[in-house]
Amino acid sequence: MTGRPEILWPLFADLKGLDGIGPKTAQAMEHLDIVAPRDLLFTLPYSIIDRRLRDSVQGADLPGIVTVEVTIGQHRAPSKRGAPYRIDVDDAETRFQLVFFHPRPDYLMRVLPTGQRRVISGRVELFDGVPQMVHPEHILDPDETDSLPEFEPVYPLTSGVTQKVMFKAVADALTRLPDLAEWIDAEQARQEGWPTWGDALRRAHAPEGQNDLAPTAPARARLAYDELMAHQLTLALARADRRKTRGIVTTGDGRLRAKVLKSLPYRPTGAQLRSMDEIAGDMASPEKMNRLLQGDVGAGKTLVAFMALLVAVEAGGQGVMMAPTEILARQHLEGLQPLAESAGVVLELLTGRDKGAERQAKLAALARGDIQILVGTHAVFQKDVEFRDLRLAIVDEQHRFGVRQRLELGKKGQGADVLVMTATPIPRSLALAQYGDMDVSLLDEKPPGRKPVKTALISTERMDEVVDHLHRAISEGRQAYWVCPLVEESEVSDLIAAEARFKHLRAVLGEGVVGLVHGQMPHDQKDAAMADFVAGKTSVLVATTVIEVGVNVPNASIMVIERAEIFGLAQLHQLRGRVGRGEAASTCLLMYQAPLSESGMKRLTTLRETEDGFRISEVDLEMRGAGDLIGTAQSGLPRFRVADLERQAALMAVAQSDARRLLADDPTLQTDRGKAARHLLWLMRQDEAIRLISVG
Repeated sequence: MTGRPEILWPLFADLKGLDGIGPKTAQAMEHLDIVAPRDLLFTLPYSIIDRRLRDSVQGADLPGIVTVEVTIGQHRAPSKRGAPYRIDVDDAETRFQLVFFHPRPDYLMRVLPTGQRRVISGRVELFDGVPQMVHPEHILDPDETDSLPEFEPVYPLTSGVTQKVMFKAVADALTRLPDLAEWIDAEQARQEGWPTWGDALRRAHAPEGQNDLAPTAPARARLAYDELMAHQLTLALARADRRKTRGIVTTGDGRLRAKVLKSLPYRPTGAQLRSMDEIAGDMASPEKMNRLLQGDVGAGKTLVAFMALLVAVEAGGQGVMMAPTEILARQHLEGLQPLAESAGVVLELLTGRDKGAERQAKLAALARGDIQILVGTHAVFQKDVEFRDLRLAIVDEQHRFGVRQRLELGKKGQGADVLVMTATPIPRSLALAQYGDMDVSLLDEKPPGRKPVKTALISTERMDEVVDHLHRAISEGRQAYWVCPLVEESEVSDLIAAEARFKHLRAVLGEGVVGLVHGQMPHDQKDAAMADFVAGKTSVLVATTVIEVGVNVPNASIMVIERAEIFGLAQLHQLRGRVGRGEAASTCLLMYQAPLSESGMKRLTTLRETEDGFRISEVDLEMRGAGDLIGTAQSGLPRFRVADLERQAALMAVAQSDARRLLADDPTLQTDRGKAARHLLWLMRQDEAIRLISVG
């Protein structure tokens, strides 16, 4: 597996060898991410032009592209400079004109000689009632008509690359297709009616109508599946590779967990109990746990996480829980403290703030094993932090936490189990694309006692009413968040927006009632403002989206989101989840600026109608697309050329189970199908996977 198999060499050869591609065009194509014939083949046409031959331009849908056979009539050279050159032509039913600007008359006389028959194709428009074709795109002898496809594929372009160049280069690249063995399960290909890989490419580049462009067209579905399969094979190989690293068998006797369950005023939900069992089962197995705990806002992740940490403590080991920010780490500490007291275990916090003697004392206690559960920020990664016996690491809010940090964590406790928690419900297809190497536990039930949040839409013109409403609520002792919009990209303007709103509310509601938190503040000021709000010293907290994740103030029962229409759905859902945590009935006011666009309206009404984060994330995916949903740059989401995660979600799930099954039967990919799958990995540039097999 050292180098790329010879059979694939033609697909990874120099682009410049292809018909019509010189050094300049090759350079231009890099803007389309095309650097080899293989990339060109996976750049599929996104639409088609109907070039079917008609008898006449009469009765055609104008303006539009028409292909007709004509007899060339009189050439009319322009009478004055800059005027167009016209040629009369007759089709089977009518006379019309070909129009050329800045013409070369000798050239036109040569290609369109009077009295001859030609097939012409181009855009026809009516000008003063007379049909005109300006600069025909194709001029052919009648016996060459076959060289013009009935449906001409239309490719994505960049400056310096024309449709003609793409068409010729693709045609040439298609002649180089190697005959590859099939990597798709034969039964599956038969059921779906999928063509072979080579046929799928040939068909995808020669669509015979609008239907052939749909993601569901057999040729396209097959090519999309190849991409998803390669991606899932890579994740499955990574998962298998990680499972080879011996974990630690951690089995608790249940005594501490029983204490905690007894102290709870409610019974955990079915989803919580199921997740606790799944996690405990993983910890007891000799393989390293790599599990994602995915739960909607307020689904009770904290309890599940703490129960997992107790398994580590019952077994005589230690656990660590990490949050992306200091505020969140402190919140976890506060959430876990009462549980730790009921279990009688030692819980401690370590952040970047711990300095000097105090820090040294904590580190010593950790190394001795006196601290059983540590809550912290990235400070936990520092060299001098050593555990006596780390069994479980829990990471909160995954996508602020890259894969690299997950590996760092592994070094702290060789074989320590890892649990990742996220409060962002992600649609299944994306969860598979992003976390396909992990096992997933879902918290899809709300714990008893969480009250629904009433959500209302209100136009910014009614700002004064909203402020009055706020005034009344505060006088009754309630607290509110006021989230300001992210104005432009610049943080300065966010700052101005937040400060202006803060001053306005302070003027109306009174000094000392309103606090302010935004991204540009120094850490200690931010923490102080949050602390005042948590303690109830301030009643209204004006904020940019820094409060999106994890803040818990049970007394806060009003959430005002200004210019809600410019936020993403998932973000609005997270923000709304900050209220509804206490006894009082809560409201979320989505303030929008009229008129609302159709998509803005759809987002806000979706929120008003449901509190189910998974349902909301599905709508978000349909509306925004996969890249935006997780922010492609930081999501580690693969860039697929053919597959469309929004519309082909179901294929992703099939690809995952297929990839895992193939590797279970053939871990080193040595069977015929396994060898074909290796070709697929090379073809899809899955170098990471190839490295794993060659090492394996």
